[in-house]
Amino acid sequence: MKQIFLSTAKEFNEIETFEPGAWINLVNPSQEDSVRIAEQFNIDITDLRAPLDAEESSRISVEDNYTLIIVDVPMQEERNSKSYYVTIPLGIIVAQNAVITTCLEDVPLFDYFKNGRVRNFYTFMKTRFVFQLLYRNAELFLTALRSIDRQSDKIEAELEKATKNEELIDMMELEKSIIYLKASLKINERIVKKLTGNASSLKKYAEDEDLLEDTLIETQQAIEMASIYENVLNVMTETSASIIGNNQNTIMKTLALMTMALDIPTVIFSAYGMNFKDNTMPFNGLPNAFWLIVMIAALGSSCVVIYFFRKKWF
Repeated sequence: MKQIFLSTAKEFNEIETFEPGAWINLVNPSQEDSVRIAEQFNIDITDLRAPLDAEESSRISVEDNYTLIIVDVPMQEERNSKSYYVTIPLGIIVAQNAVITTCLEDVPLFDYFKNGRVRNFYTFMKTRFVFQLLYRNAELFLTALRSIDRQSDKIEAELEKATKNEELIDMMELEKSIIYLKASLKINERIVKKLTGNASSLKKYAEDEDLLEDTLIETQQAIEMASIYENVLNVMTETSASIIGNNQNTIMKTLALMTMALDIPTVIFSAYGMNFKDNTMPFNGLPNAFWLIVMIAALGSSCVVIYFFRKKWF
């Protein structure tokens, strides 16, 4: 899929044909579309299609006619009917008269720009556009980490009565998501630091410097949050395993105590169920002997239950 957007002084629109200063967004483009874009803007086809590899690492590549920036962006992934986070590469190519973004999927990052939620965003201001993308991407990482924290709080609330491994598996999936996010954030941090340095090929103005500095601060804050949440999840995972084991032991103890309470009636009824010649069992021949024996059995079980309660075993 290919989309072309162009900003003017007053509006932001999607256009059909390319105009200088436009933003070209490629989502999992075909080989033919990639070749046409590469030839039109004199871009190496390998660089244009590099972000389509899910394992591609983040980097900056400066060529004669363009600058390639690859960063990781967070994405939600459905597993076992639940949402978790992964990261995929996003390529940003700053050409002479356009900004080209290419990615394997349509990322939520672009919704901020398409819906007009970014102030002072213009497609023809290429450097600022790139820095705005990086800043919003850092904010998305923070949003993803807060979402993981809320999910862990919900799981923690369910742990008190947990007896199965579902909560433990959910905690492990969240921990895996944080590991992915943290690794991507550290790589993105290096990219932002390179852009902050004087060796960057992108021309920066005073406002752009401030925006890039804010991006670096947001990225570092996200790394710190990821480290904190990772440690918390590690502790919660170990604790949840102990809680599940304790809950299972409590159930087994309760069943054992109930069995012990029922042993007394079982013994009495078994004794009266045996057939002997010239039976001389107690209460034999009384008209209400059945109910009397039942009451004695119930009284014996009640005494055992009261004893357990006094010992606080239930």
